[in-house]
Amino acid sequence: MFAIVLLGLTRSLGTGTNQAENHPSLSWQNCRSGGSCTQTSGSVVLDSNWRWTHDSSLTNCYDGNEWSSSLCPDPKTCSDNCLIDGADYSGTYGITSSGNSLKLVFVTNGPYSTNIGSRVYLLKDESHYQIFDLKNKEFTFTVDDSNLDCGLNGALYFVSMDEDGGTSRFSSNKAGAKYGTGYCDAQCPHDIKFINGEANVENWKPQTNDENAGNGRYGACCTEMDIWEANKYATAYTPHICTVNGEYRCDGSECGDTDSGNRYGGVCDKDGCDFNSYRMGNTSFWGPGLIIDTGKPVTVVTQFVTKDGTDNGQLSEIRRKYVQGGKVIENTVVNIAGMSSGNSITDDFCNEQKSAFGDTNDFEKKGGLSGLGKAFDYGMVLVLSLWDDHQVNMLWLDSIYPTDQPASQPGVKRGPCATSSGAPSDVESQHPDSSVTFSDIRFGPIDSTY
Repeated sequence: MFAIVLLGLTRSLGTGTNQAENHPSLSWQNCRSGGSCTQTSGSVVLDSNWRWTHDSSLTNCYDGNEWSSSLCPDPKTCSDNCLIDGADYSGTYGITSSGNSLKLVFVTNGPYSTNIGSRVYLLKDESHYQIFDLKNKEFTFTVDDSNLDCGLNGALYFVSMDEDGGTSRFSSNKAGAKYGTGYCDAQCPHDIKFINGEANVENWKPQTNDENAGNGRYGACCTEMDIWEANKYATAYTPHICTVNGEYRCDGSECGDTDSGNRYGGVCDKDGCDFNSYRMGNTSFWGPGLIIDTGKPVTVVTQFVTKDGTDNGQLSEIRRKYVQGGKVIENTVVNIAGMSSGNSITDDFCNEQKSAFGDTNDFEKKGGLSGLGKAFDYGMVLVLSLWDDHQVNMLWLDSIYPTDQPASQPGVKRGPCATSSGAPSDVESQHPDSSVTFSDIRFGPIDSTY
C-alpha cells in the first residue's frame, strides 16, 4: 500500500498513499495590456511541513515537535524510512476553495489532531509550482481580512523556490511540488523538516514555546517579496533580498541567526524594507471604518516598475494601490521627519527610512532593488498563508516594537494593537474561527489588472 523509491543504494524521501492527495482548484487571471484577461486553471498544495510523516507501517516519524529516535537517528536514514502523505485539506487543515477564491481557517479540529494555521503554494500542474516573473508587471488580488484580529497574519507573498520543489536538483527528493516541498524564505527558517530532500534532524531542538515545532541545524534561505502581511488593524508590504539564487540550505553563520547575535551576517536581509502606512505616519488609513475599511474586502494592486519600462530592465520601484467601493485609492504618503514625501518603495525610500528609524540598512548591503530584480529573473512562487507568531507575538506588524523602545521614537509604533496582544495561546483559544479569504488573483502588465 505504501511505496518508497530507492535507486541502488541511494536513499530518498518518498510519499505515502494513506490519504489521497487532491489539490484544491484555484483559478486566476492572466491579463494583457488594455485589460483583457484570460482565466488560467490552477490549484494549491499544502506545504510538506504540515503533513503527516510516517514509515511504511504508519508509525510516526515526527510527533509533536520531536523526531522518532529509532526511525530518524540521522538525516539519510530518516529520509529513507519516512514518507510524506497526502492531505485532507478541508477536514484537517481548514483549507477550502471555490472558483477563484481560497479560504484559510486558523484553527481546525480534525479527526486526529488540532491544526494551527497553514501555508499553501499555487501550482501550475501536479508537479510544478506556477512561476511568476514580476519585473515590469503588476500583481492584484482581493482579500477579506475582517476576521483577523491582533496577532494574526494573513499573508500573500513570493519566494524563489524551485519550480519542481527541488526534485531535479536533489535526487533524494521524490515528493516534490506535488507534496509541497522546497520552501524557503529570507528568515532562513530552521523549522523546515526536510531541506534538499534530507530530514533536518541534526541538532534538532523542540521549540519551548511551540508544541508543534522545532529547529534543526540547517535553514532554508531565499529571496522573499512580501506582497501582503496583514490583519484588520495593520498591513505592510516588504521586499527581502538574499545574496544567493533560489533555495539555499544554510549552515552556521550564513543563516544569520538572531539568537547567535549574527542577524546581519547571513546571506539574507531579514529586516527587509517595509512600507507600513501606520509606521510611516498615517494612523487613519487601514482599519475597521477607516479610509480602507477592513470590515469589507479590498483589492490590492502591487506594481514592479523597471528603470527603462521593459521586462528586462533594472527594478527601480514598487508601487501600491487599493481599490474599494469602486474607487482607486493611492497608497499613503510618507509623513516622517527626515524622509521625502513619497508613497512607494525605492532605494532612496529605504535608505531614508533606515536612517530616520535608526535601523541597520541590510537591504542596501544585500543589493537593494536591483538585487531583488535579479531574484525575480530566477522566477518566484506564490505563497498564501495564515499564521500566528511564537517569537514576538506579531508585534512587529501591528503594535509597538521593539517593546523596550518608546512609542514616540520614529518607526517603533507599527499599529494600534496592545503590546500584550498576540500571544499564540490567546489568539488560538480566543479566535480559533479566524480566517482569511484571498480571491480574484490577476497578473499582467502595469495598469492591466484593475
